[in-house]
Amino acid sequence: MTTQFPITNPPLVCWNCHERTIGTHFCSGCGKVLQTPEHSDYFAMLELPRKLWIEMGALEQKFLQLSWKLHPDNFVKASEEEREISLKRSSELNDAYRTLRDPVTRVEYLLSIEGARKEGEHKQQAPPELLEEVFELNESLDELREAKDSGGDTANLKHRLEAAQKNFEEKLKEVDGQLQIAAKDWDKSVDAQADEASRKMAMSKLNELLNRRSYIRNLVVNVQKELL
Repeated sequence: MTTQFPITNPPLVCWNCHERTIGTHFCSGCGKVLQTPEHSDYFAMLELPRKLWIEMGALEQKFLQLSWKLHPDNFVKASEEEREISLKRSSELNDAYRTLRDPVTRVEYLLSIEGARKEGEHKQQAPPELLEEVFELNESLDELREAKDSGGDTANLKHRLEAAQKNFEEKLKEVDGQLQIAAKDWDKSVDAQADEASRKMAMSKLNELLNRRSYIRNLVVNVQKELL
């Protein structure tokens, strides 16, 4: 059976009236701001399914609407507990919006809550087909550092590294395009209520592309630092 991804959190008990409520942020009974459910996530917080395509206008509108409702200024005269809950939920909402509005951090977050991506478990390794180019790039970086230290001519070396930087920037764009396609495949698996094996395959592809993107991006950043 495939896990369903609800748009809102499941019923919980309100801390104030102690009644069960189906509200996402406010109790459907007494109207008090709710504590964050234990198993909530950023998608549920913004009342979205766990899918990777998000309409940015709708996301921003939802964020602004909830920001206004949850803002601590609205709870100045409330109880201390409710003020603390509002402050916490407002901060969580900001984190959720920052994470989900960016397509790359959105993928990283989805994989983390699905248990497919844990910090420290994914060591960066050069993609096999890039080994030769990476080796040449590292040689050029070493030569440029040595030239800088010895006061030698760096013009030709910088020109070579600028060309390499453009090359890897193009590869980064290619990976971003592949990541968009893989994200669509994930969304299709959600819509089709695909089996666990299909979902894991989609997540594995996303993971692979994220690792590749991270590696290439670090190469570009390293070159940029040396060219300064």
